[in-house]
Amino acid sequence: MLPRDTNAHGTIFGGVILSHIDLAGGIAASREASRNFVTRAMREVEFIAPVFVGDVVSFYATVLRRGKTSITIKVSVEAERGKEPRQRVKVTEAEVVYVAVDEAGKPALLK
Repeated sequence: MLPRDTNAHGTIFGGVILSHIDLAGGIAASREASRNFVTRAMREVEFIAPVFVGDVVSFYATVLRRGKTSITIKVSVEAERGKEPRQRVKVTEAEVVYVAVDEAGKPALLK
C-alpha cells in the first residue's frame, strides 16, 4: 500500500480496502460467468487489523453461492507486514453479492 492511501493515523483508509475487495470479488464473479456484473451488496465487513504503508495486501476470493442472476463471493484480506516479512495478519473479510446484467443494465441469467 502507498502513502497516498493513508489517513491521519498513518494507516490505510478502510475505503481503499473496500474498493480492492470489490475489485477482487468482481474478478472472481467474471471468471465464474461470462457476464458483466454490478455490486448489489457488501456484507459483514469488520476490520480486524490495520494495514500500514509498505504492507503487501492479498485478497482471496471464493464463490459461496450462485443463483439465477447473482453470485456471492467471499473475499478474505491478509496483510504481510512490510517491516516484518513473512508475518501475515488477517485484516478483514466480506461477502459481496454481484448481479449479472445485460447491455441495458437489467438482471441477466448466469451462463
